[in-house]
Formats: sequence, structure tokens, C-alpha cells
Amino acid sequence: MKRSVYINTNGRLSRKDNTLYLESETYGKKPIPVNNTQEIFLFGEIDLNTRLINFLGQNNITLHVFNYYGYYSGSFYPREHLPSGFLLVKQVEKYKDEYERLKIAKEIINGATHNILKNVKYYSNRKEGLDEYVERIENERKNVKDAKTISELMGVEGRIRNIYYSAFEIIIDGKFEFKNRTMNPPDNPINALISFGNSMMYSTVLTEIYNTQLNPTISYLHEPGERRFSLSLDISEIFKPIIVDRIIFSLVNQKMIREEHFDQELGMCYLNEKGRVIFQREFDEKLATIIKHPKLNRSVSYRRLVRLECYKLIKHILDEEEYEALKMWW
Repeated sequence: MKRSVYINTNGRLSRKDNTLYLESETYGKKPIPVNNTQEIFLFGEIDLNTRLINFLGQNNITLHVFNYYGYYSGSFYPREHLPSGFLLVKQVEKYKDEYERLKIAKEIINGATHNILKNVKYYSNRKEGLDEYVERIENERKNVKDAKTISELMGVEGRIRNIYYSAFEIIIDGKFEFKNRTMNPPDNPINALISFGNSMMYSTVLTEIYNTQLNPTISYLHEPGERRFSLSLDISEIFKPIIVDRIIFSLVNQKMIREEHFDQELGMCYLNEKGRVIFQREFDEKLATIIKHPKLNRSVSYRRLVRLECYKLIKHILDEEEYEALKMWW
């Protein structure tokens, strides 16, 4: 299985012949095997040139860039190597048909909120005080089917997330204070973890979309816009509770992430390099986790589940099979 490469140091990324090299004061000159790499995450200040970019493009390697604070800045998305004009037309048709678009968007929210509910129920069996949140989320989920517009649907999703986030302090036993979700910028450790994790999830989904025939700019829940891969945002909604949130709960509850792994300045909070490395390691392990897929009757990794979600969406767009978003069965 190809792997993700995380670069947290400053230095230079270059190509020599058919090999990538990372040069840095910390690690010297290290080769990066191309055949074994599917994506690169840049967190340090890295110099690179067009020769390298061309090489990444030839090898279908996506490059994700994060800013000084560890938040997503953008991606180098190589020229599509699996283009399908037919699928693109069908993808756009589903978007332009309001009924069809809303149907797909509702299923995405059904999957995302099911997985949110699954998390709260899991912890309600271990901690007191969460039954109320389970009930409130269950009640709010009933409104998904009645939403008549994308805006109404987003409103339902937003209310469910607010209930969910308000349960976080109980789930993490109050190890960090967390009252509200703030993003621009995150103002406390939990908001920093959520923002960082969501950026990682978004980038990973984008890499998986790249390896299918889907166009990442045509989406159904989030409005397609300029300069963003909005389909990645759609699919990420399903996986954030399964991957990102569970990593956060685990890291905090097991005290693997502590106050010293954050830097705070001028009302903003972000993971420092040690904190990012800890999160990246857990993220990699979570994506590599293997589970038995009941429908396929074989074992698949969490990362493979993301690719399978893309394939299910393709089948729906081609009117071959009704789309059903991933709902945690484990």
C-alpha cells in the first residue's frame, strides 16, 4: 500500500533522476521513494521547483501545503489521470437537478450524523451525562428528511454539530475547556485539534478522489465555488466523526496530547511541531486500521472506505445504484 509522507522540518525538496530528496539541517539528505508515495503533506518551509512539480505530476502524487499554524493552504492536484467526460456531464446534471442534488446532500448528512450519534452513544455507555445529548441528536436527525433546500439541510446539520460539540467536554472528562467551535482562528486546544484534523481529512479525501474519475469541484452539500475542491468537503463530513473526532478523544483521554503540545498567541491556538507529529502518527494508524466489510465480505482499511465512498457516489451519478452513505456498523 502506498503511504503518506509528512514533512514537518524546513528545507528543500528536490528531484534527482527518478528519486525525490528532502534536504534539511535536521535530517541531512534523505531519499523519498516515489513508487511508495501517494501524497505529501508539507508543514515546514520547503523550497521546491517546477522540475519537482512536473515529476510529482508524472507520478500522480498529490502535494498538500499547510501554513505556519498547521492549517490547510492548498494542494497541487496533478493533471487528472483518469478523466471521464461522460461522468463529468452526469455529475453536473445531478448538481443542476435540485431534487437530485438535495437527495445526495441528505444522504451525506444522514451518514455524517449517524456517525456523530454513534460516537456519543459509544461514550454514553462509559460516561455519565451523555444520554441527554443522544436524545437531542436523535430528535434533530428526524428533521433531515423534511429539509426542502440545501440551506435548511445545512441548518439541521449545524444544530446537530452544536449539540455534538457541547458533549465534548464530558467525553474528554474536562481535560481541556471547550465551549464553542471557533475556526478562524481556533482559540483553544480542542478547536485547534478539530481544525487540524479536519484539514488532514479534507486533504486525504482529495487524494482519494484524485484516484477516481470524479471531479472534485462539483459537489452537492457544499456549494461549488472558485478555487476549492468542494466535493472533498462533502465526503469529509462522513469521515470526520469516524476518524478525526475519535483520534481527538483518544489523544486527549489517554493524555498523549497535553498543554505543552500547543502554542498560543494573540487569541489563537495551534499545534506545535511535536503535537502535529503525534496527531499525524495517529491519523496514519487510523487510516491503516483494517475492518471486515459486511457487504464486500473482506477486510478493508479506513482509507479504502474513503475510496469506496467515491465509487458509491459514481454508481449513483451513473444511475446504477442508489447512494447510501457510510454508516458505522462497528
